[in-house]
Amino acid sequence: MTRVVGDARVAARYGWSVVSGQTVWAVASRFPRQGDWTERDYLALPAGYPRVELSDGMLEVLPMPTDRHQAILTMLVVLFAAHVARVGGWVRPAGLRLRLHQGRFREPDLALLGRARAQLRGEEFWSGADLVVEIVSGGAEDRARDYVVKRREYGSAGIPEYWVVDPQDEVVTVFRLADDEYAEHGVFRRGDTVTSATQDGLHVPVAALLDAQ
Repeated sequence: MTRVVGDARVAARYGWSVVSGQTVWAVASRFPRQGDWTERDYLALPAGYPRVELSDGMLEVLPMPTDRHQAILTMLVVLFAAHVARVGGWVRPAGLRLRLHQGRFREPDLALLGRARAQLRGEEFWSGADLVVEIVSGGAEDRARDYVVKRREYGSAGIPEYWVVDPQDEVVTVFRLADDEYAEHGVFRRGDTVTSATQDGLHVPVAALLDAQ
């Protein structure tokens, strides 16, 4: 996880292109400083901006996904889409903003929302979800974000179910909300089939997921 500095140095730091000596992202010099970002600032970010999340006035840049990450995500989207086609609802891959609390937005790798809570579905962002998935990528800081930080945040936001797909350790951990914290529903490895804690009929073979092409 990399924190963005709210000035023109951002462009140089992240390798954004330069045209005639002026960065395409020179507009960054007008961005708020870290710690001063509001929801309005965040939602007004220009199209094409790197995937970022908002937490307590700070922007956090997400790591670029690998090919394996995207293969796993594609399979999950297909399986989850088939599930919501049966039971009703919506599934969205990474890029959808999810508002957890005032001043806090995350972009889960996958979010599922059932029709019973359709009022949470918005055009710019969703205000909640029934199930979210994160696929672990990046270094130790990114792993801690998915296993610790987002587990806490998604739980406190009242999201009923959270999956962590870990390609490195070849394990899928499913958490179910108990009060305002998550408890383990199951830890699934090769040879197992992931079962949802809250979505009847949603099953995902671990081996097929890990070997997705």
